[in-house]
Amino acid sequence: MPSSLPVGNIAQSLSQRLFPTVITWNRLEGRPRTLDFERALRAEVRDALWMLARQWQMGEFRGSDAGSPVFAKLLTDTTRLTKYRPAGLATRLFDEAAPFEAEVERRPAPLGTADRPMALDLRLAMGRRWLAMVAGIGAYRQAFIDAYPFSAPDPAQAADAERCAHPEVWQLLAAVAGRAMDGGALYLHLVADPANRAYDGMAGIAAADHAALDDAAARFVAWFQRVLLQPSAAGDDDAWTPPQLEYQFAASAPLPDGTERVYAAREHSRGRLDWHSLDVDAATIALPFVPGSTATGLPPDEARTTIPVPVSFSGMPNTRWWAFEDRATNFGDIDASTTDLAKLLFMEFALVYANDWFVIPCTLPAGAVVGVRGLAVTNVFGERLWIEAADRGPDAKWQRWSLFTVNTRGVADAAADTHLVLLPTAASIQDGPATEEVLLVRDEVANMVWGVERTVPLASGESKPGQEAARQTVAFLQGQLTGAGGGAQPAAATGAAAVRYRVMSTVPEHWIPFVPVHVPGSNREIQLQRAAMPRMLEGDHDPPVGAQPRTALLREGLDAVPARSYFVHEEQVSRAGERLQQQFQRTRWTDGRVCTWLRVRRGTGRGEAASGLAFDELVDVPPPATAS
Repeated sequence: MPSSLPVGNIAQSLSQRLFPTVITWNRLEGRPRTLDFERALRAEVRDALWMLARQWQMGEFRGSDAGSPVFAKLLTDTTRLTKYRPAGLATRLFDEAAPFEAEVERRPAPLGTADRPMALDLRLAMGRRWLAMVAGIGAYRQAFIDAYPFSAPDPAQAADAERCAHPEVWQLLAAVAGRAMDGGALYLHLVADPANRAYDGMAGIAAADHAALDDAAARFVAWFQRVLLQPSAAGDDDAWTPPQLEYQFAASAPLPDGTERVYAAREHSRGRLDWHSLDVDAATIALPFVPGSTATGLPPDEARTTIPVPVSFSGMPNTRWWAFEDRATNFGDIDASTTDLAKLLFMEFALVYANDWFVIPCTLPAGAVVGVRGLAVTNVFGERLWIEAADRGPDAKWQRWSLFTVNTRGVADAAADTHLVLLPTAASIQDGPATEEVLLVRDEVANMVWGVERTVPLASGESKPGQEAARQTVAFLQGQLTGAGGGAQPAAATGAAAVRYRVMSTVPEHWIPFVPVHVPGSNREIQLQRAAMPRMLEGDHDPPVGAQPRTALLREGLDAVPARSYFVHEEQVSRAGERLQQQFQRTRWTDGRVCTWLRVRRGTGRGEAASGLAFDELVDVPPPATAS
């Protein structure tokens, strides 16, 4: 389109300024003095104009982050766990005097089995404690040593075979026999019956000292139960269920409308005990009534106003150009593959959305069950927003994801429970070495399951590999049989044969069989029953006895009177097998008290195994040894 103001002589028009509206452009070009751009890319602090230009270039002035919250008003619905029921047993008040892990996972002290004492180191410590307690009452030291003695092992007795087979146990018993007191025997005598007294059957105890000794006995029992947390002697608070190889328990919290919210754990045996171990039991309306369980001891819920605090962490990238974070965390050195979803989510949060998160402080007591009834947030522009949960929706939607929510059992397509369950658990726990370790492995060739005792406890309180302990026991018994003259072999047949018929092969004694049997009332469902392999000794003409397990994990029911069979649900032993460990746990509770208990931990095994058990075989006869 032609201009409405034609200019004939541009030079004259510019010098005389005849057309002041004429616009001209000129390109601005930099003339660098060097080809090194290192200094230009430093973003030095003194170059504020350059940094503002970079912020404009990166879009930091667009204000897409909207306003930041300055006030938050929170209203919660708070209750507390008041009832606890272990493994379907009697319901009791929820106890917070000890960590909840100790309440659920504690196992009986390994003081002995039905036919032999165990944990001699613990028994010796208990004996020293008792003698120190009664030292100020009277001169009864030797009297209690004689009443609760350690007996030296007798190699001629079959019951002492396991103690005599191990040199370390034999030496310890020989050293303390007649010199030290068995405090474990005294403890078992006191807890067996409330009417039992420490001086029962003892002569020379003054009647005037009975009251002092009874008081010392009560303090002695309380001391040991405080040192090592364990179930009661009646076993009515033991949450371990041997057929399922796991802990089971339930806990409930009262609601304002008079109902209860029941949480159940049916498969706790792996890892730490926390909110993820629980499920809302919709099928159970309430646990049996316990006096005092309706009072939570919490004040009424009131709305609280707080100031949101931005989320921060060590090494967090700074979102502003004029401030730099320290080099404690090198995010550029993080290597994540496409399958590391957790790491990728963390990197995205830390590098992109870290400044979009705020924390609203809310102090809660241990054992609380808290639900958010409402949350209103006021930002810097004075806008008041109603915040709703991001994970709303039915449980069946696969897109749904949330944290700290509890699954609901018993109702199809039920929404998850959005209440926060704050269990009174310990922040850190020390794990001791495994005192017992058992592998449950499948043997498809023999069509059965074996309980392989990899680590077994000794009577001294120490542990030893199960294979080594089994070999020492068999070698000792074989030596005793040969030394007693029972090793005479029958005369060899005159006809030489290249093969020999063998009825059954042998299996190491630390391999305990579990054979499949029918579940009562069903002709299809099976379960695994503990059995015993005969102990085969060369030259023993007596009927063989069964090799008994040496771990408490597999001796379930053997020490009861009368002895009971032990069954394991067949589905509990997977194709990969199961690994059971019993170990001591130690932590410090909120009142400063040290808590120690014995727990069972379950893990995945290492696959199938073959014992080599075979029947009705023809084996090669080794050639006779030639004299040199």
